[in-house]
Amino acid sequence: MNNVTASNTTDNHVFQQHQYAFTAHIRDPENQAMPAGIEDRRMAIYRELLFNNINGFIADNFPVIREIYNDENWHKMIRDFYARHHSHTPYFLEIPGEFIDYLQTERSPQPEDPAALVELAHYEWIEIALYMSNETINITNINPNGDLLHNPPVFSPLAWPLVYQFPVHQIGPDYLPETPPTQPTYLVAYRNRNDEVNFLHINPITARLINLCAENKNRTGQQVIDIIIDEINHPDPNIVRQGGKVALEQLHQHGIISGTRT
Repeated sequence: MNNVTASNTTDNHVFQQHQYAFTAHIRDPENQAMPAGIEDRRMAIYRELLFNNINGFIADNFPVIREIYNDENWHKMIRDFYARHHSHTPYFLEIPGEFIDYLQTERSPQPEDPAALVELAHYEWIEIALYMSNETINITNINPNGDLLHNPPVFSPLAWPLVYQFPVHQIGPDYLPETPPTQPTYLVAYRNRNDEVNFLHINPITARLINLCAENKNRTGQQVIDIIIDEINHPDPNIVRQGGKVALEQLHQHGIISGTRT
């Protein structure tokens, strides 16, 4: 019995080693030898099929980045991701998140990389992540038409404030800034009732308003605006009050604010 067990263990080990060699070659055929006893024509089918699946999926989910790179540099980057990155999920839909992780922690900057590559990738990924989010809007104790100034605004869990150093919403093949502007870019990604993901470009004051509401969910809209008036010390507080009121209404219009807490 012991001999049978030992034999099975050895066979399993040999099989696992063969699997590792097989997958290592598929991931990185230039540096990992093909396992012995397999015809190259057959291995080529696996090499091309799996790489093309990954390549196409990432290209579909990061269309702006794909457009920025020529074919040679794009395939070089995807090949490097495919060869080096060890994914922590078996789910195909989570590959874009793995690609973000690769760009942030593993990729060595290349001459062809735009300066805003990591931020641009995150911006494109947010759309996927928000669309796939399981969060739901709970309307319990929410008045959808409440007074935004005199009650606490309630923000949708499907509205995500974002800050980038680069104007990622404007970047494309014809606009690739090498240095970030002095003013960060503030956006809110949100999913509407039709499950469409959109982005709203906001100014720093609106971004601060959202931040203050998130810090203390019991603050009324007017209390938040008053804090901003004190912070910026504007010579005409009425201008800030009117601007804050318009910002709250705009956020409500887009569904970023669901209503007010009752």
